[in-house]
Amino acid sequence: MSASQPLPRKPTCARCRKHPVIAEYRPFCSKRCADADLGSWLNGAYAISGAPAEDADDTPDRPAQTHGDDG
Repeated sequence: MSASQPLPRKPTCARCRKHPVIAEYRPFCSKRCADADLGSWLNGAYAISGAPAEDADDTPDRPAQTHGDDG
């Protein structure tokens, strides 16, 4: 009885699932699939489920500043 070695895994493209991954574009098989995936992110095709976050103001709250000496 001989111990069989598992075959090395050859991952397929995360976008098209047809072609093997190329190191340069990992986890994709080509620049085309990488760009298509980026386009999906930018167009909002991917979303995280859950309640929408409240819109936050990007500027931090600061106390009002006074100009000059009043006193």
